[in-house]
Amino acid sequence: MANYTPKNILITGAAGFIASHVANRLIRNYPDYKIVVLDKLDYCSNLKNLLPSRSSPNFKFVKGDIGSADLVNFLLITESIDTIMHFAAQTHVDNSFGNSFEFTKNNIYGTHVLLEACKVTGQIRRFIHVSTDEVYGETDEDAVVGNHEASQLLPTNPYSATKAGAEMLVMAYGRSYGLPVITTRGNNVYGPNQFPEKLIPKLILLAMKGKPLPIHGDGSNVRSYLYCEDVAEAFEVVLHKGEIGHVYNIGTKKERRVIDVVKDVCQLFSLDPEAVIKFVENRPFNDQRYFLDDQKLKNLGWSERTSWEEGLKKTMDWYLKNPDWWGDVSGALLPHPRMLMMPGIERFCDGSEDSNDVSSNADSLVQNEMVDPVQKTTNPPTAEPSLKFLIYGRTGWIGGLLGKICEKQGIAYEYGSGRLEERSTLVADIQKVKPTHVFNAAGVTGRPNVDWCEDHRTETIKTNVTGTLTLADVCRQNGLLMMNFATGCIFEYDAEHPEGSGIGFKEEDIPNFAGSFYSKTKAMVEELLKEYDNVCTLRVRMPISSDLSNPRNFITKISRYNKVVNIPNSMTVLDELLPIAVEMAKRNLRGIYNFTNPGAVSHNEILEMYKEYINQDFKWSNFTLEEQAKVIVAARSNNEMDASKLKNKFPELLSIKDSLIKYVFEPNKKTSA
Repeated sequence: MANYTPKNILITGAAGFIASHVANRLIRNYPDYKIVVLDKLDYCSNLKNLLPSRSSPNFKFVKGDIGSADLVNFLLITESIDTIMHFAAQTHVDNSFGNSFEFTKNNIYGTHVLLEACKVTGQIRRFIHVSTDEVYGETDEDAVVGNHEASQLLPTNPYSATKAGAEMLVMAYGRSYGLPVITTRGNNVYGPNQFPEKLIPKLILLAMKGKPLPIHGDGSNVRSYLYCEDVAEAFEVVLHKGEIGHVYNIGTKKERRVIDVVKDVCQLFSLDPEAVIKFVENRPFNDQRYFLDDQKLKNLGWSERTSWEEGLKKTMDWYLKNPDWWGDVSGALLPHPRMLMMPGIERFCDGSEDSNDVSSNADSLVQNEMVDPVQKTTNPPTAEPSLKFLIYGRTGWIGGLLGKICEKQGIAYEYGSGRLEERSTLVADIQKVKPTHVFNAAGVTGRPNVDWCEDHRTETIKTNVTGTLTLADVCRQNGLLMMNFATGCIFEYDAEHPEGSGIGFKEEDIPNFAGSFYSKTKAMVEELLKEYDNVCTLRVRMPISSDLSNPRNFITKISRYNKVVNIPNSMTVLDELLPIAVEMAKRNLRGIYNFTNPGAVSHNEILEMYKEYINQDFKWSNFTLEEQAKVIVAARSNNEMDASKLKNKFPELLSIKDSLIKYVFEPNKKTSA
């Protein structure tokens, strides 16, 4: 068959692992091809994977979901797409056991939308559907010939079942409507850029952190591994030489037991396997072996180029150079990860210059960020069907504001009626509400202030420690992410973080303030919550809002004092940051975040703004910390926190002084007589 030459290719899921290598390769090798990549930026996608292609004139990125029929049709027509390479899918077996409906929605429904768009537009000359060797099911242990392309499909887990279902749709559209379809089924792939829920990057990152290396069951399961660039070349061959209606296995006959893979990683890091390997509970059904016959693809001229030893070394070197490529992946590094998958997660990772470069240049990378081309209406926002929040802290300040934000954004929500320390009531709430996320804005801070906690220690422990841990555990048992509002009042200025230096405490710093019992309980529970992979901890400090009548508002408090200390502190402007908390839930972020505006502001600076904008006749005086100590029971925390981790996720976040002016003082500005 003559070589096929495409003109305009749509690659779905191209910010993911394999597809990004394919996209970068085609863009590099074929400047005459126009490559449009479509990705909704899910939890395992990363715009940084496409950095090599960003400046290429034949590259366009579109953020969107293949489940949107309007968007897909619009793209096919406006971009004159003649070829589709369909990689977009949920792929991790562990996740499929915990969130199988998401796999059905992405892998089957998304594929169906693409096929229907191809049928309707009638312009597609090649539709390459990317499947997996797992659709064949388990290969007999003593088989000497691998599964060939005509072998029966016998999937054994929700992931492979949805991929087999998608294949049936592809086959049906090929036969019924004459769509020019080609299907590939591949072995395991490894290499740079792979999200660390998969075995090899997980092992490498755990070895880098000096943590145990987990093995499901006894490690006797056999798998075959191909290096990512070899696989990208295979897709290049299938694109140009593959025959319509055919299936091609992309595999290798070189098999390895999982335990041998782990030992090879140990050898690279000079680790003792006996000391670091940890055998853990097996999956519900863990196929013993997948074995492919790859002769058909070899007949087209493809062959594996990278040896196992070379590929593994290249992969290790890449992760050593890019340890923060994915940001916080603690949930993925668990033996049995359950990433709580929601669409639309933009993963701009922490720390590196490349990460900031992607964030700040999003407009140049996303050249044409499409949305569904539907007519805007003036109707009130409707609830997002995939979101429902369960909020604890109905009578609290933050809890009440969260409900108002949900109403404004059209998000379904209910307040929990259970008591945090009573597990059965929390379980009943979750069974009744069926939430997608849980917000914990409940807690004891003391009325009128934290001095109350000094004389009510058991009550403080019951809510702040026992209750919070119980809610986190119930959420984990039910596969739910808990957004936990905590405090930054667990630090105080010290020699390494001196007052006025601009050096803030980071998320990983150890708490050094224990001057109040309230702060002790908060530091204690935060440390324990690190063991829960389903928690996002938000450290709030000296919260402020535009409601200057609220007695809990920090500005309201100090404007009513006769005297104040004058110390710079990090603070949280709730009007700006609480909507960000909701967005963090949508993105399923987890780990610890300093939930403050960047920078610090002193009491006097705030009161100067108060005088300028609110009351020109306002006066106050200062007193020292020693003088303050005579009128309070418990010491108060003073510190500056480093908000760069949050700023990297949300580049639009304002500094504390700018946020105070925009969200608090300008809206409350009083005009002079």
